Amino acid sequence: MTSDKCDFLEGSQSTIGDMLTSNVSKSAGEENATGTDAGCGYVSVVFPITMMATGMVGNSLALVLVYTSYRRKENRRKKSFLLCIGSLALTDLFGQLLTSPIVISVYRADLRWERIDSSGNLCAFFGVCMTTFGLCALFMASAMAIERATAITNPHWYSNHMKTSVTKQTLVVIWCLVLLFALLPVAGVGKYTRQWPGTWCFISTGDREVPGNIFFSFTFALLGIFSLLVTVSCNVVTIRGLIIRCKTKSGTSQASKHWERLTTETVIQLMGIMCVLLVCWSPLLVLMLRMISTQVSSHECNSSAESSHPSSVRDIQLDCNFFLTAIRLASLNQILDPWVYLLLREILLRKFCLVANAVTNCSIEDQKETQTALDALNKQNKENLQKPQSSKGDF
Repeated sequence: MTSDKCDFLEGSQSTIGDMLTSNVSKSAGEENATGTDAGCGYVSVVFPITMMATGMVGNSLALVLVYTSYRRKENRRKKSFLLCIGSLALTDLFGQLLTSPIVISVYRADLRWERIDSSGNLCAFFGVCMTTFGLCALFMASAMAIERATAITNPHWYSNHMKTSVTKQTLVVIWCLVLLFALLPVAGVGKYTRQWPGTWCFISTGDREVPGNIFFSFTFALLGIFSLLVTVSCNVVTIRGLIIRCKTKSGTSQASKHWERLTTETVIQLMGIMCVLLVCWSPLLVLMLRMISTQVSSHECNSSAESSHPSSVRDIQLDCNFFLTAIRLASLNQILDPWVYLLLREILLRKFCLVANAVTNCSIEDQKETQTALDALNKQNKENLQKPQSSKGDF
């Protein structure tokens, strides 16, 4: 029954099943088999292949569009924005190109990491890439949010001090600081370990014996949460500033209508950015804090069969399934970034605004027709009231 449900694992399900059922009683073996069945849907090579293909397409399109737009633009502010978007797309693209092929190779090796990495160095490289590209994307999103909020709340200071060279320096600083932080386990502070189901490596959350491991994993989670809070706060400030400025420029002129349309598009885009970031990153960061506090790590799933308590095995397996789903959501952010920041603005936002304007215009026309009908009815009533008075005067 188990092999029928999980035949896409190319024979690896029997290995995992043996791990989870060894040294356990018959009743415990049934519990573990159930847990394995529940986890089979999480373990599939389809996920990394699909995510790598879609991520490459979206980020490549964004890079081409940024490159062609950057060569045409002469506005300094627009060039800074394009630099940030291009750097984010490049970061996401390299993050997928360096990690997804490794995951696919492990799947092809029947989920046995040691077949492709007997020394363990590839695991450290994988962990460094995951940490670097993940935090870089978050901090770049925060930098763009700060830039937008500054441009809206203090446009004079922004126009005088914000230059393209400042944007380049900021991006380089983000990359260097995040890379140095990601290399801490290589220097002996913290540790990267293989995570369930053995196809990827990331920060160990439950190993307190490793020097600085709790500090490293806890700092990663805090940095991610801090970046999310900065991005959301700055985007809220930007939305508020745009709405206030839109109200002050309201009118019937063509310029005011253009500003209203631009404000609507930007507000929708910023709300989409916030939703994507929160949905993709919050589960991983919150789950990491929980696993740090309970001293649980995802790599313990590989040895959970050694436990004599089936309920403990099931709880650990459930955490591992959640952790795998959370890291996939975080990786999904690399796919969605070019769309929410650049591509969807050109494709969907204008159509949304056209539909909204059409609905608004229809409602306005309905109001005008209703008001016209009411005016005609009132006029007719007045005429009817005046006719008896005139006939009475003739008598």
